[in-house]
Amino acid sequence: MGLGRVSDGPVMYSGKEVTAKVGGDRFVLPPEFRHLVRESSGGQRIVCLQAHPTRPCLMGFGLSHRTELEARIDKEEAMALELGKSFEREDREIELFSFEKIPFDDSGRFALPVDLLEHAGITDKVYFQASMRHFLIYNPDLVADMSDEDASPTIKRNCAAALARFKAGKGAK
Repeated sequence: MGLGRVSDGPVMYSGKEVTAKVGGDRFVLPPEFRHLVRESSGGQRIVCLQAHPTRPCLMGFGLSHRTELEARIDKEEAMALELGKSFEREDREIELFSFEKIPFDDSGRFALPVDLLEHAGITDKVYFQASMRHFLIYNPDLVADMSDEDASPTIKRNCAAALARFKAGKGAK
């Protein structure tokens, strides 16, 4: 799958995978994502998930990503002030820190809250698309028909390949 970590730097996600629903609203983090999320969460089995602000998918990351989000807000505020623009720090904090901390078990099983399921239109399986410091989670059955703004051509191509592997029985379950 090609997932990796930059030595002495932030966790970096790379790869793609489709996994199936395992009962109720429980899904499975692929093994390599699970390993990096746990590493990023200081050894805890906690994945942070939130609705993507502009796409019909979810964003996922480990707890250490919070520090990067804080630094991002500081930088955005400094840039706005430099340009003489107003900056609503509290609104930006709410936007970036409106994630759920969701526990997962040793097998990577985690429950998705209803609001997140509905935002991404998730039903019986999920598609994980790495995006360096976080990853995206889509309903793989919807990706091919999305606009390029919601799912880039690369995401569509990656999802199709991961879905084909999954259907052939070679994906994570």
